[in-house]
Amino acid sequence: MRRVLVVDTSILCVLLDVPGKTVCGSQNNLWDKARVDSVLESEKEQGAFLVLPLAVIIETGNHIAHSQNAWECASAFCEIIKKSLDAESPWVSFSQQDVLWSKENLHTLANEWPEYAKSSFSIGDMTIKMVAEYYAEASCTVRILTGDQGLKAYEPSAEIPTPRRYRAQQG
Repeated sequence: MRRVLVVDTSILCVLLDVPGKTVCGSQNNLWDKARVDSVLESEKEQGAFLVLPLAVIIETGNHIAHSQNAWECASAFCEIIKKSLDAESPWVSFSQQDVLWSKENLHTLANEWPEYAKSSFSIGDMTIKMVAEYYAEASCTVRILTGDQGLKAYEPSAEIPTPRRYRAQQG
């Protein structure tokens, strides 16, 4: 089964060393650059693919634009965006997410988000949740790579595959 990591803004800012955003997470789940690099390297070695949601591009770009070394961070960030656009391994092409931005899906987002907003779940996080669900529905094992435990709670659960010997009995 294909393994996909949906990269959140908090992790991407740590990866890019955006001033003021070089660590994320809670005290008992702290993410620094060494941990982000280690997890990404380990996941790449295991064949995982990385996904860059549109909301993460926008949010990270905003953080970079307001940082002290905007040019350096922006240049490094744009290289990641290009890799995602070109599906340069381990990145998955951003164009695979196009379906999420259809009129129908945006209506669904507009109808559902107000309930989530009552619990401080941002519209950006809602779209990241949608990206994770999109890949889960495509039979991928999905992990949301984030320091935000609120967003992490919306990570799709992995289905437990039925052993072959039982599948034959069910069919």
